[in-house]
Amino acid sequence: MDNVVSVSNMRKSDAHTIEHHISGKELMRRAAKGVFSSMDFTQKRVAIICGSGNNGGDGYALAEICADNNISCSVFRTSERFSEDGLYYCKRAEKKGIFIDMFDEDMLLMDYDIIVDCIFGTGFKGEPKGLAKTAIEKINKSGIYVISVDINSGLNGDTGIAKCAVRSNLTVSIGYYKTGMFLNDAPKYIKKLINEDIGIHLEQQQYYLIEKSQTEHFKGYGSEIMTSEQFCEKFDLDINEIDFVNAVAAKSCQTKKIIIIKNTNSLMIADQTYIYFQADYAKTKN
Repeated sequence: MDNVVSVSNMRKSDAHTIEHHISGKELMRRAAKGVFSSMDFTQKRVAIICGSGNNGGDGYALAEICADNNISCSVFRTSERFSEDGLYYCKRAEKKGIFIDMFDEDMLLMDYDIIVDCIFGTGFKGEPKGLAKTAIEKINKSGIYVISVDINSGLNGDTGIAKCAVRSNLTVSIGYYKTGMFLNDAPKYIKKLINEDIGIHLEQQQYYLIEKSQTEHFKGYGSEIMTSEQFCEKFDLDINEIDFVNAVAAKSCQTKKIIIIKNTNSLMIADQTYIYFQADYAKTKN
């Protein structure tokens, strides 16, 4: 079974790995390599849209890989700021002759075959603003094939709630799947989801992704099936104020029932001991 983690667990695991095992720059290079191997970029015109954090850094590292493979690539920034490792790869991309400029709200994304979304990472919360919001809206209107790196920009990595987020043809999760990729609004934005293992040492095993065929034995036996909204209404909870996954787990233990949160093309299952996720659009390990 594939691991599914909270954003906090992912951050701790990432930090532990960087401190004791693999440098942040190397992890960024591996992430970019994983995205590059996720599909055939040959003879494609690629636009990479980068934000200010390490998610943007993945984009600059990907641009360098594109240059090394003679693939036409341009990078557009939604922020003047960089993370330390992001700036490192931005400079490397510039030395390779990659075109890098600020995102222009009047630019024509239709000139490209693939758009790579590297604006926000899994820690994003709230609603995008400014140039980042403009870029997300233009990506969604473009009709071009979109790859989101790690998570769709604008999607909450823990809850899957989004007010404005990138709609992707493919989302390439980095390290481990995050809970927000299976909850609430996530199925509206993710068409296909895969995970790339880049060697991050997991600090704590939390949840698991299972196949659709494995969900059948959870149904019946007094299990309760409901939507996120129905769950919050039943227990008088505000979805924007709670740790949703742990809230469902707690109610499963309290009621001594299996609780199944049903979404469009995805499920979350709490069985008093473990929490499982299933999504029609997510790939599990063979």
